[in-house]
Amino acid sequence: MVEKYSAVKRIPSFDVDMSSTLKPASFLNYAQEAANIHADYIGVGYDSMQVTRKGWVLARMHVKFHRLPMWRDNINIQSWHKGASGFQFLRDFVVFDNATGEKLISATTSWLVIDIDTRRLSKFPELVENEEKCIKEDVIAEQAPKIAMPKDVAAECVAVRDVAYSDLDMLGHVNNVKYTEWAMNAVELDVTMNRRLKELAINFNNEIKPGDKVELYRYCENGEDGSLVYYIEGRVENKVSFIEKLVF
Repeated sequence: MVEKYSAVKRIPSFDVDMSSTLKPASFLNYAQEAANIHADYIGVGYDSMQVTRKGWVLARMHVKFHRLPMWRDNINIQSWHKGASGFQFLRDFVVFDNATGEKLISATTSWLVIDIDTRRLSKFPELVENEEKCIKEDVIAEQAPKIAMPKDVAAECVAVRDVAYSDLDMLGHVNNVKYTEWAMNAVELDVTMNRRLKELAINFNNEIKPGDKVELYRYCENGEDGSLVYYIEGRVENKVSFIEKLVF
């Protein structure tokens, strides 16, 4: 029986914000590394995928922040592959306070397999047909949702990003974590300083590559519970590359 990825990590100073609280993007970095390590463990990691010229692409993510840990806290992060739904492969994450067992963060993700050379979707029966590599346990029962900018709203262009060296990963495109950094920076500073991020969801629609110019559009509405709900959309040549929903 396959085991979950599980690791204890101490929150370093460079992963927290001005309130000494873990940055949302820092959690996404931890999740990305957990996924990489666990994929290796179940035989579908980077090196084994390279043999058949396939690669993993994150398509959707939904994260709930119950309480963000602080600088020097010890956390336990866990992750596991939980099966396939059509072309999407599902992976969950959960973070606990290592001292108390309190659940801090819950997340679910949907991944696609692509042909590295053509950038087209690729079937992956090796994993679809191998139930022994799955753990059928939900942290968030529903799959990460499809997101869209609300209809008939005037989203404001608040920033333009030229894709730079620090944005790129080893696959040569903008790393998924960067989108959340851009989205958080697109929210007014007084909001990110004075409100707690409760939830984020993101859809990755089109690859962003070196040399691209990304226009960031923002729209904010009031939630029924008094929250602020932001939609941040990244467009390259008027084509939506990603959209992120942030709930404060």
